[in-house]
Amino acid sequence: MSFTLPTFDDVLSAAQRLLPVAHRTPVLTSSTLNQRLNGQVYFKCENFQRIGAFKFRGGYNALAALSPEQRRAGVVAFSSGNHAQAVALAARLLDVPATIIMNSDAPAAKLAATRGYGATVIECDRLTQDRTQIAQDLVDRQGLTLIPPFAHPDVIAGQGTAARELLEDVPDLQELYVPLGGGGLLSGCLLTAQAMAPDCKVYGVEPLAGNDAQQSLRSGAIVKIAPPASIADGALTQALAPMTFDIIRRHVADILTATDNELIEALRFFAGRMKIVVEPTGCLGAAAVMRQVDLQGRRVGVLISGGNVDLAAWGRLLG
Repeated sequence: MSFTLPTFDDVLSAAQRLLPVAHRTPVLTSSTLNQRLNGQVYFKCENFQRIGAFKFRGGYNALAALSPEQRRAGVVAFSSGNHAQAVALAARLLDVPATIIMNSDAPAAKLAATRGYGATVIECDRLTQDRTQIAQDLVDRQGLTLIPPFAHPDVIAGQGTAARELLEDVPDLQELYVPLGGGGLLSGCLLTAQAMAPDCKVYGVEPLAGNDAQQSLRSGAIVKIAPPASIADGALTQALAPMTFDIIRRHVADILTATDNELIEALRFFAGRMKIVVEPTGCLGAAAVMRQVDLQGRRVGVLISGGNVDLAAWGRLLG
């Protein structure tokens, strides 16, 4: 399969496109956690990004790079929620028609938000229907441009701008922990870290129940798993794409996992001690760091990928 890998120059170009529209999200710390772990942990809070997640960066960058003809014809995307909202909002800002294929079991708040941004939503059953094929049919029939959630150079470059901001604010990080589903965010962060902080070890963290990337890294080839079940609804991919796997296997320090119980513990910490709303997927990197006994003085970055939650479900997890 032939594809063009993005580079750090593409991340820099994405940063320029995003400068007028994306939030420069805060980096927060917790003295309680730093004392407990004997280190310095810096949380890059993409839960404060537009649409409540890092996905706005990649979605907007991909649409902004389209030709005038592609913009007029419109775009299609498939997503469990955050990429859907990102493409929908970017499409509204850039006046591009958008159709989004979403899992019918996606959080109600994400379905409602995507429709609220003006996109046409087509629901599908993730266990019995292939949303990729549904999107491809629309590409073939209507001439839409597909904006996939992670296997796209402009999407990856856009996501990498989150790590660029973090490394500008905290330039001497020794480790960086990144939530991992399809690998777009991790790939962008790896490209950025290689250019800005080559000695920083970057780790991807995925749900234990959906550890396809970990299996792929160990085996040296992409492993596809059955549809996983986890509260980390934004990371329930079955396999990496060749593009993201290529970048990840070259540069990642390791792929780690987190259990649902560890995600709940991190979610409760964010709500109770730091007073911020983080979705379970957004807790993946934090969960991997919080289970460590002693950071031995290391300076560690953690990407909080998003904060889009169904409030009723979030409340039950907190209880």
